[in-house]
Amino acid sequence: MSGVESLNSVIGKLEGAMSERLQKLAKEYSILRTGRANPLMLESVKIDYYGTATPLKQVAAISIPEARVFEVRPWDPSSLSEIEKALMKADLGAQPQNDGKLIRLALPAMTEERRKEMVKIVRKMAEEFRVAIRSDRHEAIEKIKKALKTRELGEDDARDLEGRVQKMTDAHIKKVDEQAALKEKEVLGL
Repeated sequence: MSGVESLNSVIGKLEGAMSERLQKLAKEYSILRTGRANPLMLESVKIDYYGTATPLKQVAAISIPEARVFEVRPWDPSSLSEIEKALMKADLGAQPQNDGKLIRLALPAMTEERRKEMVKIVRKMAEEFRVAIRSDRHEAIEKIKKALKTRELGEDDARDLEGRVQKMTDAHIKKVDEQAALKEKEVLGL
């Protein structure tokens, strides 16, 4: 395998890693509380179901009848109290209401101050992902420089590969910025 071919595989892996970071950012943004109910907010809630920590979505149907209200309807009614305990422990900012058949969880409206805090969190998360993408770029460029130094690669090929890495980095950072801008608008209720 020539140096260019192995570095092309490095660039393919870099593309995969950067795309994976974008997906992770999207998932983390979907979990953030924006004043609207989102089933992903309950993704991390686990209940003690017959001695096993079980994800909530495996023991109950989760629906959103109104913009800020969750309804959690267990498939096994005997697990209702365990679900209620888990939702209290999850600290979602709302008190679960158990009516004996299902649990309603009404999220309070977000204050202006809380929205501003959330925007700061969104921006901080975006910056962390930008730094991670730049770190991926740095690693790829180091591999290109190493190949150039060991003469596996010519200067023109190295320059072309570095250009591809930079374009890929710029494109992924732009996508991070776009995701952050969308999430900010959602948090601010625009």
